[in-house]
Order: sequence, then structure tokens, then C-alpha cells
Amino acid sequence: MGMCLSSSYEGKEESDENIVCRVEEGGLCCNNGEEKEEEEEEGIKSLVSLYSQQGKKGPNQDCAILYQGYGMEGVFCGVFDGHGRNGHMVSKLVRDYLPSILINQRDALMLADNTGVLTDSDDDSSVDDEDYSSPSPAWFDEWKQACINGFKAMDKELTFQPNLDCSYSGTTAVTIIKKGNDLIIANLGDSRAVLGTISDDGFLKAVQLTTDLKPDLPEEAERIRKKNGRVFALRDEPRNYRVWLPNDNFPGLAMARAFGDLQLKNYGIIAVPQVSYHLLTSRDQFIVLATDGVWDVLTNDQVVAIVWSTSRKEEASKAVVDAAVRAWRRKYPASRADDCTAVCLFLQDLQI
Repeated sequence: MGMCLSSSYEGKEESDENIVCRVEEGGLCCNNGEEKEEEEEEGIKSLVSLYSQQGKKGPNQDCAILYQGYGMEGVFCGVFDGHGRNGHMVSKLVRDYLPSILINQRDALMLADNTGVLTDSDDDSSVDDEDYSSPSPAWFDEWKQACINGFKAMDKELTFQPNLDCSYSGTTAVTIIKKGNDLIIANLGDSRAVLGTISDDGFLKAVQLTTDLKPDLPEEAERIRKKNGRVFALRDEPRNYRVWLPNDNFPGLAMARAFGDLQLKNYGIIAVPQVSYHLLTSRDQFIVLATDGVWDVLTNDQVVAIVWSTSRKEEASKAVVDAAVRAWRRKYPASRADDCTAVCLFLQDLQI
């Protein structure tokens, strides 16, 4: 299941079960499949590639979205990795609701009085800043608070769904909002955003834009334990720390932040995103968003090398997913491969 995008059609929306593309007037277009039609206007380039493949564990719980013309000012991309019995439903619901919730929260902040508007931030909204974080413009505080408020509102929305049990089901989310050369990244869980950029010495390098918010991070584990949740790894997977209820070896959640998982919200699991800013430059070539089915078996450097070496940009996400599937078979032949989803947003072709 995949899509490729170019820049010729207006006012269009296309989707399959796991991937959605929304396009406002003057935006990109979505073409199903892996190749564009020969009749397309000469000079049009594919700018975004999305692809998802079901693993061997049941229904595909991954999904992705591309929203061009987002808020009349940019591009929204997101990847969501569901987990638990109803994870496939949770991830799709978040994919469909979150973009508009974030815009509504941003608009509400713009209309509100300045005094006190941005004071409702959460101390858990970020982890330690790393080299990928750029000095942010003044307006970023407004968007950051909109993301924090919006993620909380989205999590609350899940409790209102009458036919959806989110007690032990949830989803990750890694999203980006691109406005010209400004990039806002909001991350919840262990999906990941990676930038492919040209280094000072002229070589391609990978820059991780997000932190994998897993229970083995000291600050995440501390928060969970303070709420009486337990964090430990099982003997047969000593490197994989998980979150457990106080008095039961269940459910073994592999991330420290998530939408849903309502029964764990009293024990330190939160829906507060890590929000950061990055100023894009002419050296920055593309951004890859992907679920942990990709990152568990491929390094950041491997993924950006695959994207860079793919001659047809619309095939880049499929090339990444195909490489991940092969790596699963090679590294873990006795294990069931995870769902794999990737979104590749090419920066130098994108004019907004």
C-alpha cells in the first residue's frame, strides 16, 4: 500500500485503508501506486512518498497522513503506530482527528488574550534538547502549546468513542508541520523523524529529529515509577524495557508516552508530546518519518542512504519499507515481522 505525490492537481483527497493524502487548492496531488502517469506535465517532480506494509502479527496497525495546504500555510505529515487489541482503530482515529485538533488549538491561542495563554505547559513536554534542535522563533511557543493542548485533547477524545476500548490499546505519533523553512516536530512514543542533510564536508548524513520515548530513558522511567508503574525487561528480551501495572505483569507497554492506554494513564504513561523546532537550510534534503518496524532493523544512516540512492523519489518510502522487511527476515528469522510504514518528504523540490 503506497502513494506518490506531485504538484499538479488541486482540491483532492485520496486514501487507502492505512494512508491518507489531503490536498487543498494549489497543493500537491496524490497518485496511487508506485509510478506516475506518463502523460504528466514535463518537469513535475514527485515530492512526497508514503508506503505501509502489514507485518506478521495481525492487522496493519500503522497508518500515515500527508496534508498539503495545512492551515493554509504548510504541510502536515504524520506516522502512527497502533498497539494492543484495538491499536489499528486507535491509530486511524488519531490520524483522522489530530490535524484539525491542532489547528483548532492554534487558532484558539491566537484569539485568546496574551496574558497567561502559554503558561499551561507541561514539564514533561520535552526531554533534554540535543543538537538537532534549532533556536526557535517567538511564534514557536504558540505552536508548541497548541501541540501540547492538541495532543491532550486528542487523548481525551478517545475516551468519548462509544465502540472503542482504549483501556490497553493506543498509538504512537510522530508529526511534522512545515511552514516555509520552519519545521515543527511533535513526537509521542517510539516512532521517529530523521533528516537527511549534507554535512560541511559534502557528504550525506542522518540527523535524528526526535527522541525515542521509551521506558529505558531515565526521566521517563522516573516519572512512571513515581506513579507506581513498574519498568523492567523480561529475561528473554533484556534490552527491551516495558511498562507494567503495579501488581500485575501486564501489559508490558514498550513506550513511555502514547495516545490511549487509558488504564496506564494513572501509572505514568502520558500523552504529552516532545515538541521541537528546526530551521531548514538548503543543505537539508528530505525528512523520513517511520514507525519502529523500520527503525528496529535499520539505522538512521541506512535509511537516509536508501532514500538518497532511490532514483525515483516516489519509490523512496517503498524502498525503505522493502529494506526493513528484508532485514526482519535476515535478523529475526524466527520472529514475526512488525508492520513497517515510512513517509519521505523531499524538501528542495517543495515550494510553499
